[in-house]
Amino acid sequence: MKRRFLLLFKTQQLSFCHRPGLRSWHTLLLLSSVTLFHLISVSCVWCVRHDHHKTTHLEAKVGSYVVFNCYIDFPYDLPIPYVVHWSKDHKKIFTWYEGETSTSELFNGRLHLIDHGDYGKASANLTSIRESDQGWYHCQIIFPNRTPSARNNGTWYHLAVQGGSLIKIPPINQTLMEGQTAFFHCVMKYPDTSMASWYKDGVLLQDIPDLMRRSYMGPHGSLSIDPTMMSDYGEYECQVRNNESEIQTAKAFLNIQYKAKVIYAPPEVYLPYGQPAVLDCHFRANPPLKNLRWEKDGLLFDSYNVPGVFYKMNGSLFFSKVDENYAGSYTCTPFNELGTDGPSPVINVIVLRPPIFTVTPKAIYIQKLGETVELPCQAIDRDGSNHPSIDWKRKDGHALPSKRHQIEGGNLTLTSLHETDRGIYECFATNEAATITAETELMIENLTPRPPYNLTANSTETSITVRWQPDEYMLTGKNPKVGYLRPNLEYTVWYRLTDAPEWRTMRILQKNVMEATIQHLLPGREYEFMVLSQDKHGDGMFSKQIRFSTQPSKVIVEDESAVAGERENHNHPQQPQQQHQQQQESTADRNIKAPPAPPPPQANSLSEPWNLSAINNQQGWLLHWEHPVDGLDLLRHYTVRWWKEPEHHLVGTVETFDNYYQLRHLKEGATFKIQILALSMDGEQIPSSILMIQVPSHRKTRILLIGSSVGVAFLLCALIAFLYVKRSCLFHLFSGGINDVNGGDGAACSTSIDDGDDSEHSHDIEKINNT
Repeated sequence: MKRRFLLLFKTQQLSFCHRPGLRSWHTLLLLSSVTLFHLISVSCVWCVRHDHHKTTHLEAKVGSYVVFNCYIDFPYDLPIPYVVHWSKDHKKIFTWYEGETSTSELFNGRLHLIDHGDYGKASANLTSIRESDQGWYHCQIIFPNRTPSARNNGTWYHLAVQGGSLIKIPPINQTLMEGQTAFFHCVMKYPDTSMASWYKDGVLLQDIPDLMRRSYMGPHGSLSIDPTMMSDYGEYECQVRNNESEIQTAKAFLNIQYKAKVIYAPPEVYLPYGQPAVLDCHFRANPPLKNLRWEKDGLLFDSYNVPGVFYKMNGSLFFSKVDENYAGSYTCTPFNELGTDGPSPVINVIVLRPPIFTVTPKAIYIQKLGETVELPCQAIDRDGSNHPSIDWKRKDGHALPSKRHQIEGGNLTLTSLHETDRGIYECFATNEAATITAETELMIENLTPRPPYNLTANSTETSITVRWQPDEYMLTGKNPKVGYLRPNLEYTVWYRLTDAPEWRTMRILQKNVMEATIQHLLPGREYEFMVLSQDKHGDGMFSKQIRFSTQPSKVIVEDESAVAGERENHNHPQQPQQQHQQQQESTADRNIKAPPAPPPPQANSLSEPWNLSAINNQQGWLLHWEHPVDGLDLLRHYTVRWWKEPEHHLVGTVETFDNYYQLRHLKEGATFKIQILALSMDGEQIPSSILMIQVPSHRKTRILLIGSSVGVAFLLCALIAFLYVKRSCLFHLFSGGINDVNGGDGAACSTSIDDGDDSEHSHDIEKINNT
């Protein structure tokens, strides 16, 4: 093209030279042509350079990897044979054609094509990146059986290796045969100020003595292993640290290949007669196993020709039902692509009958806390010659209770039973052939606590301290001094004046405490006490009652109101057992209406809540009361209790820190009794006055509302039916007038239609006839 342009230019020049008048135009045209040609050339060169720099820029660290994504543009989108060329800085480093590859020495083992749906068919993966890998990479596709052989295939990439690295040449993946020497590069960039260390699968090489004896690390950090063994298979990591504690790591994988070999063969294997069994061949192979051959008594043992014997996926023999014909001497020989390392040692298979149980435990044992239980279990071999070993375990995996269990003659004995001993127990009978099991379940019966005993007391002027002992020692027949103490027992002290009908209670908040001190008592008075034991299973029994008096006061004070308050008369005082069955009521009825004024204060004691009231709202009944006048700092919380009368059934009990509570879902048309208890820090309960409320019944109102709704609905249905019948009759009447039918349906409907204006009726008939 350039030559044609110059030839044409010279021809025009000669013609212009013979025309002296046009020399100025000739000079101008020459300058313009030269300028235009120069601009076109510069533009083409700039476009080429611009296309060259329109590339994919990639970054990677030393020791990492990068993927160059390169797509192939087939002619007419039809795949044809192609050649892949990869170049770095205009030098070929990799070539691929029909599965054959050629790689330059610097990239050998590090540059591979990848076959992945997210990348093009010519994409390459560069691993173990070095600092020298930085530069321009070019992907080019050639079609050898097509003219022209090149298309618009090819992409430019620029790889920037991030600086500041401590490793100059990282290690690369290797695949070797067992016995060859493995060499991993790990060249330090600054060997004078850096130190290298090696790890295998995350473990420091110095902690693997066998591998350390066969390894050597060079002065620059590279590692060599000679000779390699199949146990060397794994990931190796080079870690470089400089004096500033900066660390850089690089990893590589070592793949050790070897012939398939047997690594373990037991001299004897026992198979259970009449049961399924497996005969394993313990081998290792890399590449993976391709075939495994079994021999029995020196002859080929083909499972396809032996009924009831099958090959498993790992080459093991599976016997569906063992009999004496399977006994003998077996050998196995594994094979892979590299061959075999030889057959296994002889495995003597012995068919042995499994044990059988002669005595088994019952399905369920129900025992009480603290008792002793014996679970029997005995077994023998089927031939009766040997006794198999017997062991006991819990099915849930928990250990048997230490120091409380004993296995003797196959029987399991558990002493001083706890609640945690409940569960399923398994008896295992084992011989060389098989293990058989038998199960039993141990259930612990829940018993309420037994009553405390041996109550003692001492007193001061205003307090009495009561002590007791727990009677939870459930005696056994063997040793009456050894028993079981129930854990987490709670106690409640019941007390009253001897001549008072009403009991008060004080709950002991600390568990397993066997004493309580009742404060704020009257001096020189006799009180009656008893103790109730409780646990999570419920309330136990009351202890025997004891009576004890406070010390007389040195100063005689007549307080008739206090004495009268303690001597409240009651026509039918309830017994303590009856009070406890009624959910431990602590007070009897006082007044229906709460007192409007606060009670008189008492020194150093918590007074009762007062001014209890109830307001009916949409959510139910809102209870409100006033805080105690005295001893508010001793208040722990309030307890709200309500009963349904006249059954005197305790409906609910709730604790609250507020001086109000919302009662919900009270039964309509019923009467309820409400009382507030103030609980002090020492467990004393101070009751308020009793409030009675009558919940009105809204059943009649709902019945009237439902009845009214049903009546209105019925009337609406009747009106709709009437209008529908009237409309139907008018339709039939008008249709009869059109057809001049005398009588008939029209006459029938006419009887149900009110007499109207005859003129209007005839006028309507005329209108219908006209239509």
